[in-house]
Amino acid sequence: MEKFDVAVIGAGMAGITAARDLSKKGLSVVVLEARDRVGGRTYLEKGLGDKIELGGAYVHWTQAHVWHELQKHGISLLPPLTATKAYWLADGSVHSGTEEEYYETLGPVMTQLFADARERFPLPYMINAVDNSDIERESIEDRIQSLGLSAYHRDVLDGALAGVVHKHKDHGIAQLLHCVATYFGDYKAFFETASFWAMEGGTKRLIDAILSESTAELRLSTPVTAIQDRGSNVSITTRAGQMVLVRSAIVAVPLNTLGDIEITPSLPRLVAQMIEQKNPVMASKIWARVRGEIEGFAAFAPVGQHPINAARTERYYDGDTLIMCICSDAAAIRADDLTAVQAALRRFVPDIEVVDTASHSWANDEFSQGGWMMHRPGHLTNGAAQIRQGHGRIRFAGSDIAGLEVGAIEGAMESAAAAARDVAAALATSDRSLPTTRPRM
Repeated sequence: MEKFDVAVIGAGMAGITAARDLSKKGLSVVVLEARDRVGGRTYLEKGLGDKIELGGAYVHWTQAHVWHELQKHGISLLPPLTATKAYWLADGSVHSGTEEEYYETLGPVMTQLFADARERFPLPYMINAVDNSDIERESIEDRIQSLGLSAYHRDVLDGALAGVVHKHKDHGIAQLLHCVATYFGDYKAFFETASFWAMEGGTKRLIDAILSESTAELRLSTPVTAIQDRGSNVSITTRAGQMVLVRSAIVAVPLNTLGDIEITPSLPRLVAQMIEQKNPVMASKIWARVRGEIEGFAAFAPVGQHPINAARTERYYDGDTLIMCICSDAAAIRADDLTAVQAALRRFVPDIEVVDTASHSWANDEFSQGGWMMHRPGHLTNGAAQIRQGHGRIRFAGSDIAGLEVGAIEGAMESAAAAARDVAAALATSDRSLPTTRPRM
């Protein structure tokens, strides 16, 4: 049986960051990745004649962990393409105007939705600083219904949120409030950080930079099926039957795949419940290459009323335009059906001509089983907070369970830094079981 100081399960942004941090402290680290590539739910791949981000891609200078890495490695950000036109489906019709006119309509209802964000999360980095058990029972759908909006304004609000959800009834309002509170109660600031600024050279450039600093041993195509904390050490079993013995483990895989790993001893009730109920996001990201350099636009449609819920001209390439589309329900439209994608986009821009599409099915991917995290009611301040405290010698990391920037690259890196810090400190001071409590996190 092979022995290391630490095993990191998963080579997404969280996994490679944690492994790098630990290896730089002189610890022997092995990274066990189920896929045949690194990056997790970030995935820069050739497509539409260019290289495109099929998964998570957006970062911001306000995000401390990401920005530190970008500055250290000399990676700049790419300014988004200006959208001079906005289209929004509301009350059965498509409306259009400038982006400023769209936000004049959206602003008042967003202000209502997030009115208590900072009150609820006055210290976003201490997610349980105040008791939010009441709103943890509230779904996004509940909150929208409570506002008493007209059909038109409800659809405007629904469409603006549709790009980050699957179904409003399945998600808790708490995560959205927390995200907005993180950006000083400014919803526009939150949405800017989440969906506009990409990295020069793409996510792969950042991944390669992190890996270049790491001495961890990377093993691809190595799914893990069991993790057992044996008191004095942790045993890891792979699908192929290989076993690895370590002093500590960091599990950095998507929430929806955690149920495929047998973890012993059993996880606490709230954590097990969160894993069993899963992340409900079954969305898709579709890229469309359309003929010619068209006017920059952004489009929005409510959940369930249109197969494409958010679309934006991302950049021009070789005389054509690349459009990024978010579909809240991946089952609503096939990415490889050019006719369907074109018809959906023509609801907003009538003469648009789609010449190619590209996508990755995260919902059907065995090692993601869903998209970005948008917690169910009750999980943000309970199961997710508890799993971050660790489980004996086993720690957890990843954007799905992050304490800040849930669902984002920044969240993955923030949680990885915390997990690596705790593991390194425990292994440096004793060989006893890792501490399982941290104050108010």
